[in-house]
Amino acid sequence: MLNKFSACAIILLLFIQIGTKGADLSGIKNKELSNLHKKDSLPSGGTVNQNYIIHAKKTTIGIKLDGIIDEADWLSAEKAKDFFMVLPYDTGHSVAKSEVMMAYDDKAFYLAVIFHDTLPGKRPVESLRRDFTFYNNDNFLFFIDPYNDQTTGYSFGVNAAGAIWDGTMSGGQGSNLIWDCKWESKTKNYPDKWVSEMRIPFKSVRYNPEVDHWNIQFSRQDLKLNEKSAWAPVPRQFPTASLAYAGQLKWGTPPPKTGLKLSLIPYIFGSATRNFEKNDKTLFHKDFGFDAKLGLSSSLNLDLTYNPDFSQAEVDDQVTNLERFELYFPEKRQFFLENSDLFSNFGATNIRPFFSRRIGLDAPVNAGVRLSGKIGQDLRIGIMDMQTGSEGDFLSRNFFVASVQKKIFSRSNIAAIFVNKQQLNIPSDWTGNNYNRVAGLEYNIASRNNFWTGKLFTQKSFTPKAIASEEYSQGFNVAYSRKSYLLEFTQLYVGKDFNAETGYVPRRDFLRLSPRVTVKFYPKNGLLEYHGFLTEIDNTYKPDNRQLTDRKIGLNYILQFKSRAHLELKSALWYVLLRQDFDPINKGTKLLHTGSDYKWSDISLLFNSDNRKMFKYDLHAGFGGYFNGKRWFMSGTLNYRFQPYGYISLIYSYNNLSLPAPWQRTGFWLVGPKLDVTFTDKLFFTTYVQYNEQSDNLNINARFQWRYKPVSDFFLVYSDNYFPGSMNVKNRALVLKLSYWFN
Repeated sequence: MLNKFSACAIILLLFIQIGTKGADLSGIKNKELSNLHKKDSLPSGGTVNQNYIIHAKKTTIGIKLDGIIDEADWLSAEKAKDFFMVLPYDTGHSVAKSEVMMAYDDKAFYLAVIFHDTLPGKRPVESLRRDFTFYNNDNFLFFIDPYNDQTTGYSFGVNAAGAIWDGTMSGGQGSNLIWDCKWESKTKNYPDKWVSEMRIPFKSVRYNPEVDHWNIQFSRQDLKLNEKSAWAPVPRQFPTASLAYAGQLKWGTPPPKTGLKLSLIPYIFGSATRNFEKNDKTLFHKDFGFDAKLGLSSSLNLDLTYNPDFSQAEVDDQVTNLERFELYFPEKRQFFLENSDLFSNFGATNIRPFFSRRIGLDAPVNAGVRLSGKIGQDLRIGIMDMQTGSEGDFLSRNFFVASVQKKIFSRSNIAAIFVNKQQLNIPSDWTGNNYNRVAGLEYNIASRNNFWTGKLFTQKSFTPKAIASEEYSQGFNVAYSRKSYLLEFTQLYVGKDFNAETGYVPRRDFLRLSPRVTVKFYPKNGLLEYHGFLTEIDNTYKPDNRQLTDRKIGLNYILQFKSRAHLELKSALWYVLLRQDFDPINKGTKLLHTGSDYKWSDISLLFNSDNRKMFKYDLHAGFGGYFNGKRWFMSGTLNYRFQPYGYISLIYSYNNLSLPAPWQRTGFWLVGPKLDVTFTDKLFFTTYVQYNEQSDNLNINARFQWRYKPVSDFFLVYSDNYFPGSMNVKNRALVLKLSYWFN
């Protein structure tokens, strides 16, 4: 049966690929085609909007970043203007008037933007913090694809207060904002407009120096007008970051070739920690380490780290865990993030052969090296090797991962990955696995117009004494997206002996089939931007006998208001046949037993307020069954911003479980007040308090950051954990870290 699924998936994806590899401009109105910015002769196989072109000229006298557009190079520069509206409608030009200009010299490229106001009043921004939340700010973003593969690239931007945004792009539209690089900007506000100038060094990005054009897209969000727009038109069902709809940046001469580029980031750190539960004394620790970046070419990079310290990474948001399986928390450590899609995007959401947070989870990282980037135009590689020390019962280990990705057709690729976890210095009485390995192969499809997307993958693990025939996983998904509907289908399989110890596979021995349909209606008048419904059936089976073990039948109705408020009514029917004992309150004491089955239904209401307001809130509340009992819950956030200096927020959730004996009625509160202050665009302070009743813990985390030079920081981080009832201290830590980027 699994072979039939794989064969059908291959036939379907090939049919889609062949049927969509030609040009498709059906998403753009004929009247829009007549307004092409400028036509040049470009290679075939480009983006849908490849005839939207902006030319960048080399500067003659230089550009000063001051937010004043008065240099001769700007006055003579070609302008990208007449932006197209993307939201709330995508059938014409933007009401807000925008202008973007570009130039370059031997070391960097420059942008100047002028955004005119249509409505009076304060321009909404959240704070001065780097990598601001897109939906909460008046902002300008631009997305570049320096390899013209419509899959990878970089995103840069500013909000109206001058906070900057940068990230790496993968999958043709996603941005990873934890990545930072050196660049400069200056933003100036006027009564009727705001202006920004930017300078991005060529050595801060990877690119192909042999081509004279890059894919590029400019995007503006005007919250007062409730309008998102793009220079090259984008159908409303896609983000403006979609590289399939980028225009073209043509250089007067190709960007400069670069030789070896070295960046060195040394750091020193010290800490004072104490474990009060074990009645330990305060332990003092001081050390040093470094990160290094070596640009082997303009498209291939070597990263090294020695004795890394990740104390400055943001703490995870705690959750009330009512799930039967391990929870997922995203990677936030800087070293693992550049070209991270080459390592972390294989498989499906819950079938990842490599998950970098496994490294350093239970033992310190001693050193690591990563080689990633492009070889030629269509081949990407990623190689990573990390070495951890020993800690308690955990041996010293080596983690190695290698991947390769080959572009085919216009936006698709074939990729392979190999992961190896090796125990070192193994004692004679060791009873664990000496090694664990996973190999994977996948085909990722994306049609030229992005209407069709999909993936087909297979993975094989290698563990001593495991049954080879049960050591593999396989799956495929396909989606067809249009303005008024989205059709999706997913099939996943994991064998009972599939073992990815360096990956994220919280569940094994299952076969899952999941179709989903979303339909939207767009009224011409009234308060609604759109309304519609989402329906899905998610079935999970035991592979050997096709016995149904899990089912969710869901139906949601969605109302998106022109005010940016969002209302959603959710309902679901559930069925679960337990395949192992489970405690429904996750305390590990009283259990529902293997083989018992349960049916229930629930209903909930989700509301997100207008995020343009100084005070905004989200609320999700519902009630219904829960295994052999009842449950009602509420969760959400409250947020008040005092722009542009930050915000104070509160995350909350409450779950009330009413279960029969031997359980009692149980309620779990989770409350997390947070204060985020940006004194300037270089000075930040965050305090996050999280009370988790389920884990009986009160956590305090305070972080002070001073960015005294570009990407050079001083951090002071304080953390504390208490028993909430008695307020007795569990453990406490104070960490200081100082880093400097030599470039």
